[in-house]
Amino acid sequence: MIVHRRAVTAVLAATTLLLTAGCSSDGSGDDSPGGGTGPASSGTAPGSSPTRQAAEATPPAKGSVKVLRTVTEGLKTPWGLAPLPDGDLLVSSRDDGTITRIDDRSGKKTELGEVSGVSAAGEGGLLGIALSPDYASDHMVYAYFTSDSDNRVVRMVYDERKTPGEQLGAPDTVFKGIPKGFIHNGGRIAFGPDKMLYAGTGESGDTGLSQDRKSLGGKILRLTPEGDPAPGNPFPGSPVYSYGHRNVQGLAWDAKQRLFASEFGQDTWDELNAIKPGGNYGWPDAEGRSDDKKFQNPIAQWHTDDASPSGVAYAEGSVWMAGLKGQRLWRIPLNGTQASADPQSFLKGEYGRLRTVVSAGGDKLWLVTSNTDGRGSPRDGDDRILEIQVS
Repeated sequence: MIVHRRAVTAVLAATTLLLTAGCSSDGSGDDSPGGGTGPASSGTAPGSSPTRQAAEATPPAKGSVKVLRTVTEGLKTPWGLAPLPDGDLLVSSRDDGTITRIDDRSGKKTELGEVSGVSAAGEGGLLGIALSPDYASDHMVYAYFTSDSDNRVVRMVYDERKTPGEQLGAPDTVFKGIPKGFIHNGGRIAFGPDKMLYAGTGESGDTGLSQDRKSLGGKILRLTPEGDPAPGNPFPGSPVYSYGHRNVQGLAWDAKQRLFASEFGQDTWDELNAIKPGGNYGWPDAEGRSDDKKFQNPIAQWHTDDASPSGVAYAEGSVWMAGLKGQRLWRIPLNGTQASADPQSFLKGEYGRLRTVVSAGGDKLWLVTSNTDGRGSPRDGDDRILEIQVS
């Protein structure tokens, strides 16, 4: 069921002209027993043009990662991260259902409040968060969470003038009806360059939902900020932007506004995909690369022991992908919508499970660990946020 808050305006319709054909995500992947020897790159991704890509600058085949500092620690089941305009950070707690503000300089934690309606169980709970594209004027924080009946997207006013613990307004549901499960709830949300809201969903353990375009499970959805199907979507009147996904928890755009998404595999291959509007990414009929031309192939794939990816970010010409079971950060250098060299891993085992990675501007990233999610081994300081420098 889709909740329509107001009619789509002419301005939003005009905004969709920004999209190009190349533009367009917890099943923490550990439910799968597979393993392997390492990553494997794939060929040309959907919507790519070898001629155009040849003219694009490509990053070096090998990069680097330097941990600059621990911003804060002592977090419990952190999941989503949203940088504020002043440099501070908002982080969601999956199990507690709270949003906390982190002072970027001191690491001080201030709880904004609890998001009402969250029903945390298994991989469900309070997941991704994002700031409204008009945050400077409306102070809206969007959140994706698991309720008693479904997964949904809500928005809340953040009022800093109120007492800590009471700074979040009542959730306004803008979209609901996404299938929920003990596993595979998706949960990543992000506003794209077109100011539309994208949401990665999971098939909740019911594999048949991924190929059903009428279902919201196993999809990437594209919505207006009010929760309507966004103008220009590939299937008229539908919020579905791409389908055939297993569990999307990472979304990121490159410098040319092309969308990339991470994908949890089952027994064999995790994926990084370049997202084509209306594209079918194969699950459950294909896991990893396939010879079936009706499916879009990943631009890179990994054995599930090496990745089990969640968040992704773009910086310095590469997609950076956080690995849960793999306990490492992957760098995938790009030439257009192709991997220009083999993926390279960093920080293997140094900080445990890695959940979320977000651009901090330029060559800096925020990186969030996930050792208190029931599948990791809590460490000194429990979960933390790191600032890292990449190339």
